[in-house]
Amino acid sequence: MADSVPVRCPTCRRENAFTPPTFPCACGAPLTLPVLRGGVPVEIVHRTWQGSWVAVQCDSCGRQDEWPAPESGCVCGTVVRIPVVPAPAPPPVARRSPGRGPRTPAPSATAPPAVLRPAFRPVTIRTARDCVTAAAQYLKWLGFTDVGRTQERTASGLDLRGSGVVAQVDPTTRSTALREIECVWLNGLHDSAVAVFFSLAGYARDARSRADDLYLPLFVMDLTGTPQPVNDPADDLIRHGAAGR
Repeated sequence: MADSVPVRCPTCRRENAFTPPTFPCACGAPLTLPVLRGGVPVEIVHRTWQGSWVAVQCDSCGRQDEWPAPESGCVCGTVVRIPVVPAPAPPPVARRSPGRGPRTPAPSATAPPAVLRPAFRPVTIRTARDCVTAAAQYLKWLGFTDVGRTQERTASGLDLRGSGVVAQVDPTTRSTALREIECVWLNGLHDSAVAVFFSLAGYARDARSRADDLYLPLFVMDLTGTPQPVNDPADDLIRHGAAGR
């Protein structure tokens, strides 16, 4: 458990103890957000989605990701954002091809061998429910054998859940937005599971870019019910399946 640090409330000047949160990095190592010693906490007056994230580099593998910005509440009602040590600027990455996002290294330096499996049997899509069924069958084909539908889609933001995996399915005719990508990633982070997204209409440009940054597999589905990989994390998931977790 991380050591607590004192945080002075800018409103009432009360000093509160704050324990920095710890998250699981993609490499498996625990990553504790590095609170900036001597940093001045900032009162949160207007919350924004972009301002709720901080870039932090893992000390174990050197991977840099964005994590929920640490916040602390005071008994007087003030909520502040705790400053963290800035992450170093990431090196430039070359693009794979004009149609794909930048190649992101796999989370583990030692990748498991590719898994041999029979051909996938698709489920023809006629309804939104068929989309979820097809995605569930595909995840089972990848080795997540106990995956099933969630009972409260509205509450969780998820459609499918299994041991080591959570997934969301967008059956609409609009491109999947950035916020939906980040929401399913947070669900995966909370469950220490791989998060996967399936979309019928594809993804907005910023959503695809963000998924690459978070190493989140994206798939598009056609009416035959056969998911196709959109980015490198999806390719890797197909190659290694549940065994790569």
